[in-house]
Amino acid sequence: MRGAQGGSDAALDELFRLHWKRAHQAAYLVVHDAAAAEDIAQEAFLAAIRNLDRFDRRRPFAPWLHRIVVNRAIDHARARALRAETDLDPALAAPAASPEAPDESLLAEIARLPPDQRAVIVLRHLLEYTPGEIATMLNVPRGTVNSRLRRGLDELQAVDREA
Repeated sequence: MRGAQGGSDAALDELFRLHWKRAHQAAYLVVHDAAAAEDIAQEAFLAAIRNLDRFDRRRPFAPWLHRIVVNRAIDHARARALRAETDLDPALAAPAASPEAPDESLLAEIARLPPDQRAVIVLRHLLEYTPGEIATMLNVPRGTVNSRLRRGLDELQAVDREA
């Protein structure tokens, strides 16, 4: 981290190599679009690199990066929801598959959740962060994380009962 903060290209490459896959996966699990996830993860990495001077080296890098990724993914999902995409050709609107993604039916159900619930479920159950870590990452109270998790999980269970 010291080298990356000092501008070392090799150190920045190493950060990218170590963290790219999970950053891309986090973005994909929120937006369910491989191309958008790649853009979001790249933008998040660039933002992280531009702000390395603000990063506290005593803390782990991955949660800080995931916070940036997930916030950008939520913003993207909200913006996409505001646009009328129903006019698109269904082939263009369908998300591309991600090789490291879990079961497609689960992803489809998660995709129907509001972005804030989707983000905490992805962070908790797919990326395995604790509620406290998620609260820090998203800059919300832990109770908010817990309520978003509960509402999202309740909604997923309701869909299971209907099926």
